[in-house]
Amino acid sequence: MSFQENFHENEALASYVEGLKSHDIAIIGESLSENVKFVTSVKTMTKPAILEFLTALYAGFPDWNYDHDDPVRENDGSYSILWRQGGTHKAKLDLQGFAAVPATGKSVVIPEQRFFYRIGSEGLTEIRPDPIPGGAPRGIFEQIGVEQPPL
Repeated sequence: MSFQENFHENEALASYVEGLKSHDIAIIGESLSENVKFVTSVKTMTKPAILEFLTALYAGFPDWNYDHDDPVRENDGSYSILWRQGGTHKAKLDLQGFAAVPATGKSVVIPEQRFFYRIGSEGLTEIRPDPIPGGAPRGIFEQIGVEQPPL
Protein backbone atom coordinates (compact mmCIF):
# COMPACT_ATOMS: atom_id res chain seq x y z
CA MET A 1 0.00 0.00 0.00
CA SER A 2 1.42 3.39 -0.93
CA PHE A 3 2.03 6.37 1.33
CA GLN A 4 -1.06 8.21 0.06
CA GLU A 5 -3.26 5.10 0.27
CA ASN A 6 -2.22 4.53 3.90
CA PHE A 7 -2.91 8.15 4.72
CA HIS A 8 -6.26 8.09 2.96
CA GLU A 9 -7.24 5.39 5.47
CA ASN A 10 -6.45 7.67 8.34
CA GLU A 11 -6.81 11.40 8.04
CA ALA A 12 -5.66 12.05 11.63
CA LEU A 13 -2.23 10.56 10.96
CA ALA A 14 -1.96 12.40 7.63
CA SER A 15 -2.85 15.69 9.32
CA TYR A 16 -0.39 15.07 12.12
CA VAL A 17 2.46 14.44 9.65
CA GLU A 18 1.47 17.51 7.62
CA GLY A 19 1.41 19.61 10.80
CA LEU A 20 4.86 18.40 11.88
CA LYS A 21 6.40 19.11 8.50
CA SER A 22 4.85 22.60 8.30
CA HIS A 23 5.35 23.42 12.02
CA ASP A 24 1.59 24.03 12.26
CA ILE A 25 0.68 23.51 15.92
CA ALA A 26 -3.05 24.02 15.22
CA ILE A 27 -3.12 21.19 12.66
CA ILE A 28 -1.14 18.95 15.01
CA GLY A 29 -3.54 19.74 17.85
CA GLU A 30 -6.58 18.91 15.71
CA SER A 31 -5.09 15.53 14.81
CA LEU A 32 -4.67 14.51 18.46
CA SER A 33 -7.43 13.14 20.67
CA GLU A 34 -7.97 15.04 23.92
CA ASN A 35 -6.57 12.06 25.87
CA VAL A 36 -3.54 11.39 23.67
CA LYS A 37 -0.36 10.18 25.37
CA PHE A 38 3.19 10.63 24.08
CA VAL A 39 5.03 7.79 25.82
CA THR A 40 8.82 7.74 26.26
CA SER A 41 10.93 5.58 28.55
CA VAL A 42 11.36 8.61 30.84
CA LYS A 43 8.07 10.49 30.73
CA THR A 44 4.51 10.39 29.40
CA MET A 45 3.15 13.65 28.00
CA THR A 46 -0.47 14.70 27.56
CA LYS A 47 -1.85 16.80 24.72
CA PRO A 48 -1.00 20.22 26.25
CA ALA A 49 2.58 19.09 26.99
CA ILE A 50 3.02 17.66 23.47
CA LEU A 51 1.91 20.93 21.89
CA GLU A 52 4.05 22.99 24.29
CA PHE A 53 7.10 20.85 23.47
CA LEU A 54 6.62 21.20 19.71
CA THR A 55 6.04 24.96 20.02
CA ALA A 56 9.30 25.29 21.97
CA LEU A 57 11.13 22.99 19.54
CA TYR A 58 10.10 25.00 16.48
CA ALA A 59 10.98 28.29 18.22
CA GLY A 60 14.43 27.03 19.23
CA PHE A 61 15.04 25.19 15.96
CA PRO A 62 13.24 27.21 13.27
CA ASP A 63 14.73 25.01 10.54
CA TRP A 64 13.67 21.72 12.21
CA ASN A 65 12.89 19.33 9.39
CA TYR A 66 11.43 15.90 8.89
CA ASP A 67 11.81 13.17 6.31
CA HIS A 68 10.11 9.81 6.58
CA ASP A 69 9.35 6.51 4.96
CA ASP A 70 5.81 5.47 4.07
CA PRO A 71 3.62 4.58 7.05
CA VAL A 72 3.32 0.89 7.88
CA ARG A 73 0.16 -0.71 9.24
CA GLU A 74 1.24 -2.98 12.10
CA ASN A 75 -0.41 -6.32 12.96
CA ASP A 76 -2.04 -4.80 16.06
CA GLY A 77 -3.78 -2.12 13.95
CA SER A 78 -1.41 0.68 14.89
CA TYR A 79 0.78 2.51 12.38
CA SER A 80 4.49 3.17 12.39
CA ILE A 81 6.63 5.66 10.51
CA LEU A 82 10.42 5.66 10.22
CA TRP A 83 11.53 9.27 10.68
CA ARG A 84 14.69 11.25 10.00
CA GLN A 85 14.74 14.67 11.65
CA GLY A 86 17.00 17.47 12.73
CA GLY A 87 17.76 21.17 12.74
CA THR A 88 20.01 23.91 14.08
CA HIS A 89 19.59 25.33 17.58
CA LYS A 90 19.29 29.00 16.55
CA ALA A 91 17.15 30.43 19.37
CA LYS A 92 16.32 29.81 23.02
CA LEU A 93 14.72 26.43 23.76
CA ASP A 94 12.25 27.26 26.50
CA LEU A 95 10.05 24.58 28.06
CA GLN A 96 7.86 25.42 31.03
CA GLY A 97 9.27 23.93 34.23
CA PHE A 98 12.82 23.53 32.90
CA ALA A 99 15.78 25.88 32.57
CA ALA A 100 15.77 27.61 29.18
CA VAL A 101 18.67 26.68 26.90
CA PRO A 102 20.16 29.65 25.02
CA ALA A 103 20.91 29.13 21.33
CA THR A 104 24.04 27.02 20.87
CA GLY A 105 24.25 27.08 17.06
CA LYS A 106 24.66 23.30 17.20
CA SER A 107 23.25 21.14 14.46
CA VAL A 108 21.13 18.28 15.78
CA VAL A 109 20.60 15.12 13.76
CA ILE A 110 18.41 12.44 15.28
CA PRO A 111 19.24 8.91 14.12
CA GLU A 112 16.57 7.15 12.05
CA GLN A 113 13.81 6.37 14.51
CA ARG A 114 10.50 4.58 14.23
CA PHE A 115 7.47 6.12 15.93
CA PHE A 116 4.32 4.08 16.62
CA TYR A 117 0.81 5.58 16.51
CA ARG A 118 -2.52 4.37 17.87
CA ILE A 119 -5.58 6.02 16.42
CA GLY A 120 -9.14 6.28 17.66
CA SER A 121 -12.29 7.96 16.42
CA GLU A 122 -11.17 11.31 17.88
CA GLY A 123 -7.62 11.24 16.44
CA LEU A 124 -4.25 9.95 17.58
CA THR A 125 -4.50 8.35 21.03
CA GLU A 126 -0.89 7.27 21.54
CA ILE A 127 2.50 8.24 20.13
CA ARG A 128 5.41 6.05 21.16
CA PRO A 129 8.94 6.61 19.82
CA ASP A 130 11.18 3.57 19.62
CA PRO A 131 13.59 4.08 22.57
CA ILE A 132 16.88 4.15 20.66
CA PRO A 133 20.15 5.77 21.83
CA GLY A 134 20.15 9.41 20.73
CA GLY A 135 16.51 9.25 19.68
CA ALA A 136 13.92 11.98 20.00
CA PRO A 137 12.94 13.72 22.09
CA ARG A 138 15.78 13.08 24.58
CA GLY A 139 18.51 13.11 21.91
CA ILE A 140 17.64 16.69 20.98
CA PHE A 141 18.56 17.87 24.47
CA GLU A 142 21.63 15.63 24.67
CA GLN A 143 23.04 17.02 21.42
CA ILE A 144 22.78 20.64 22.60
CA GLY A 145 24.53 19.82 25.88
CA VAL A 146 21.68 19.48 28.39
CA GLU A 147 23.05 17.15 31.07
CA GLN A 148 19.73 15.96 32.45
CA PRO A 149 17.19 16.15 29.62
CA PRO A 150 13.61 16.75 30.79
CA LEU A 151 12.15 14.17 28.39
